Amino acid sequence: MRNIKYIVVHCTATAQTAKVSAILNYWRSQLGWKNPGYHILIDAAGVQHELLTVDKVANGVLGYNSQSVHVGYIGGVDGLGNPQDNRTMEQKAALVQVLKHWRRLYPNATIQGHRDFPRVKKACPSFDARLKYAHL
Repeated sequence: MRNIKYIVVHCTATAQTAKVSAILNYWRSQLGWKNPGYHILIDAAGVQHELLTVDKVANGVLGYNSQSVHVGYIGGVDGLGNPQDNRTMEQKAALVQVLKHWRRLYPNATIQGHRDFPRVKKACPSFDARLKYAHL
């Protein structure tokens, strides 16, 4: 079992209508990743797509992946590509469900956004995950 220190929240920085298959294809063909960026990806309807089991390392945060689990939601930008917290109610509920489950599995892990890691220069997940999920 991996030593999980971080539960990381992400957004795809795409339209909320982006398809899971297109995101997977981007990671594989454009970035050359063998494994996806997240363990779970939540679509606009709140459906949780398991992309990778948590015993495997996802490509979510450079330098921290071996000690992290990653959940992302489809969206996170407006029509011009600017950061925007546009999670649907279904995505919000599904995120809480995933985070509560992982909190039980990894009680000492820190819940935070991708943007909260050192040297990260992006707004992902387009809201303050540390503040939002501090109660979990």
